[in-house]
Amino acid sequence: MSDGRTAEIMIAEARKAFWVMVGFLALIWVVQVANWASAYSLSYSYGIRPWNVERLPGIVSAPLLHWSWAHIEGNSGPLFIFGFLAAYRGVRRFLGVTGLIAVVSGLGSWFTADSSTVGAGASGLVFGYFGYVLVRGAFDRHLIDIVIGLVMGLCFAYQFAGLLPAEGIGWQAHVFGFAGGILGGYLFRDRRARGAAGGTTGNATGSTAPGDAAPPGSRAALLKEIDDLGL
Repeated sequence: MSDGRTAEIMIAEARKAFWVMVGFLALIWVVQVANWASAYSLSYSYGIRPWNVERLPGIVSAPLLHWSWAHIEGNSGPLFIFGFLAAYRGVRRFLGVTGLIAVVSGLGSWFTADSSTVGAGASGLVFGYFGYVLVRGAFDRHLIDIVIGLVMGLCFAYQFAGLLPAEGIGWQAHVFGFAGGILGGYLFRDRRARGAAGGTTGNATGSTAPGDAAPPGSRAALLKEIDDLGL
């Protein structure tokens, strides 16, 4: 596939990722209006209640619900940023990662949180996407994604504080969401990148044959990643 065609595909995926996140944010804000109008009865009724088998479906609905305007406002920015970065390599893969994070975060919270509490909020997804973005580049062997992960880790280092136990915060959902994101980075890794790296052949002098993929650790590989992104 030509570099120009690759760049076109990536730009198209990034555009889809942008609109997917806009749509998701619009959805949770519409739900928030209805939730607020009902005095947050939706969060109580459809959130995660630990060790209550009848409330297991809350694993799916809880990320759409919040407890206040400040709660949803605090989640919206990081959710959009990390969600977009998680989705721009492919929306189909992103949907799989999202499902995995929601299940791991929800089940982890269901098993470990206080049974007298009700959990709701998109922060489990936020931490899941954060973990996914941090490790995806290493698993996919995409140097530009490694750089993005490092930059996000430095810029949002304060997010790691949310992984620590704290009163009144559903830190269990954060921890298991983060773990789910790392697991997603491994399970949904780009196996084609590994195959291309392993399939590089050399000529009699040991150099790479023309047209072969550049070694993943080389400067040429990074330049190719940047060129594919159209930067």
